[in-house]
Amino acid sequence: MNKYELAVAINGQAEDDARKAALDKVRGLITRFKGTITSEDDWGKRRFAYEVNKVKEGYYVFIKFQAEPEAIAEIEHRIRIVDNVFRYLIVSDEKELSVKHEEEKPAEYEDESPADRTPAASAAEADAPAEDAEADTAAEETTAE
Repeated sequence: MNKYELAVAINGQAEDDARKAALDKVRGLITRFKGTITSEDDWGKRRFAYEVNKVKEGYYVFIKFQAEPEAIAEIEHRIRIVDNVFRYLIVSDEKELSVKHEEEKPAEYEDESPADRTPAASAAEADAPAEDAEADTAAEETTAE
């Protein structure tokens, strides 16, 4: 299971009951597709950067959850039709990805810095094509004669 964060903007003009119902539907979608909610951050009512459907304010909620990658498309597909949800965005949790990326680094590069291995590799690569090009040119000249 991967970690994700969902940002939801709900209509600021909606009644408290309608807002709570929309949030319950969003939470239900996550759990319906075998996701588990780990935390929820309620930012409250904020002003939009620009008007959306003649509404200037929205109620923001950020939900962190874990789910399978296949579930994300289904959750997004169903959030689109939830009443009073103006905008939403699901992103993968970057912190977890960067930790996994560092763990996958090969052991042979642990002692070398990138500056140590780059010039040697690029010099070897630069010499090899040049030698091949010279050999090709010499071969073409002998066949042409």
